[in-house]
Amino acid sequence: MTALSDLKVLDLTRLLPGPFASLVLADLGAQVDKLEDTGMGDYMRHTAVPMAGGMSVGFQGLNRGKRSLALDLKHPAGVAAFKRLAKRYDVVFEQFRPGVMARLGLSHESLLEENPSLVICALTGYGQNGPLRDRAGHDLNYLGRSGLLGLMGPLDGPPVPPSFQLADVSGGMWCIIAILAALRERDRTGKGKIIDIGMLESVIPFAAVALGRLLGGELPERGNELLTGGVAPYNTYLTSDGESITLGALEPKFLMKFCANAGLEVDMSMLMPGPHQAALKVRFAEVIAGRTRAEWEAFNAEHDCCIEAVLRPDELRGDAQLAARGVFFDVEAEAGSFGQFRTPVTPRELQARPAPTQGEHTRAVLADAQFSPEEIQALIDQGAAR
Repeated sequence: MTALSDLKVLDLTRLLPGPFASLVLADLGAQVDKLEDTGMGDYMRHTAVPMAGGMSVGFQGLNRGKRSLALDLKHPAGVAAFKRLAKRYDVVFEQFRPGVMARLGLSHESLLEENPSLVICALTGYGQNGPLRDRAGHDLNYLGRSGLLGLMGPLDGPPVPPSFQLADVSGGMWCIIAILAALRERDRTGKGKIIDIGMLESVIPFAAVALGRLLGGELPERGNELLTGGVAPYNTYLTSDGESITLGALEPKFLMKFCANAGLEVDMSMLMPGPHQAALKVRFAEVIAGRTRAEWEAFNAEHDCCIEAVLRPDELRGDAQLAARGVFFDVEAEAGSFGQFRTPVTPRELQARPAPTQGEHTRAVLADAQFSPEEIQALIDQGAAR
């Protein structure tokens, strides 16, 4: 028995944001039934390389442990089947643009009317209201409009796109929190609710420190803030072997230990942003360039002053700490083995549960909702399901 083993989620999301959220719910024990269209289905199946067993490895990592049914929500019979299905779930999770569900004849309000205890989570780029509600967008767009990208360097040009999808994942994480909170409220009241999560505002809390200054009347400077590269003791540096390390000696005790053992004269002004930091960064860079990454890791092991290696992606699976935490594991498939990752809440004893093929469980999911074999076959024959 796991935490959410009595929870049933009907998941209409695709690509990264929603599937990440429903993956976490599945890892916590929920039954997640992934509803895909009868055409391409979730684009992530085919568009993220490499491939293994006919599906991208990225798709398999985000959709393990789920069931898949293929239903055409533009077909009247498919819409009718969805309405019938939705009555048997605790959560309906969708990621369409605002108004799409209503145009399909499946408005949030109508679903809640049919199933008053239903929790409906709608994840969009800009939310269900506001002048941008209907605008298309992707992760980089949300980071830009949220102001987070504006806090990133370099100082002499446009910000560099990050190598990860912060808005997508944070949007999914806020959905998880909101869904669990709504379910807790339902425990008390018996009533479901409609949840509106926008990826744009989902990333703003990540800039809480800089925003504290902004909301207090000061304008944060890109790349010159304490936590955004503005001070020498909190920065990234090249080592003598061409690798990189992070130095996070923000607290006086760590700064003093670092300087005392690295041959630098300590001065508490090192922790204050300002014009003097330019010369300090040069001096710190010279000192750090005098040793290899491994030597700095050994230095930190001895002195504990917040130095950490910048690992290359190809080094992650061999990292002792990540291995001890069981972050990565191998999946054996017909096309050969491939790696997957665990979320922080994935049970350690969980064996790899494969991602479903498109529509693999259509008959089983419909049968669970008390569709007869004849009704299921009729939906398939009409092209409303597959």
